[in-house]
Amino acid sequence: MSVVLPDRPGDQVSYHLRAGDQHIPLNSRVGKPISLHWSGAIACTHCGRATKKSFAQGHCYPCFKRLAQCDTCIMKPETCHFFQGTCREPEWGETHCFQPHIVYLANSSGLKVGITRKTQMPTRWMDQGAIQALPILEVDTRQQSGFVEVLFKEQVSDRTNWRAMLKGEVETLDLIAERDRLLETLDGGLNQLRDQHGSDAIRVLDETPYTFDYPVETFPRKVVTHNFDKQPLVEGVLQGIKGQYLILDSGVINLRKFTGYEITLR
Repeated sequence: MSVVLPDRPGDQVSYHLRAGDQHIPLNSRVGKPISLHWSGAIACTHCGRATKKSFAQGHCYPCFKRLAQCDTCIMKPETCHFFQGTCREPEWGETHCFQPHIVYLANSSGLKVGITRKTQMPTRWMDQGAIQALPILEVDTRQQSGFVEVLFKEQVSDRTNWRAMLKGEVETLDLIAERDRLLETLDGGLNQLRDQHGSDAIRVLDETPYTFDYPVETFPRKVVTHNFDKQPLVEGVLQGIKGQYLILDSGVINLRKFTGYEITLR
């Protein structure tokens, strides 16, 4: 799904289902019956070849093993091996990893730390179903953002409890106060990283928190998941959309997990 922050404060996040070149609006379907049927076909989102199984959210196995965007360092950027000369795609790495990255705090199921390319704000947070987010630091490369995130994980989680997020069991937080507390606590570690990478490599940001409201009429009391691999037909009344999840009265489904699947929507 594609997600767009509304132009006017207070409006809900807008969702569209990407289907080839088409973008199908979904917000207007909330409260109405919806049906999704998987044909059994999967196509690699990179090369287009048919595949029996999807790897890394939409790739065939050869692309999964070959592409830099599927390497383990994407999930753990502090393990970047570009300078060892072993990057799978050095040109891709230069384009995607050697650009400004943001270290942020978000509240999707409680306080968490995360990283994203600067160009991915605020999409990254809406994809996670965060109700609040605050950029706190800017760095020059993805690897540097990984080093900072590892430091912050000594004090705060980098995980989202997706079940709590979908149940709407999230209290608002004072992200400014949390930022100030963490920056003070981790000042020594941040200065060590600056000594290693340059005094201006890690820059503190003075940003206003983002807030997000999602098109959800009813949150589920109990989270039951749908899986196209086990159940090709998913249907029910669409009660809401949050993160990359459709919330139906019959259960929830993470559409990003099934990227590349051929689906009929009714």
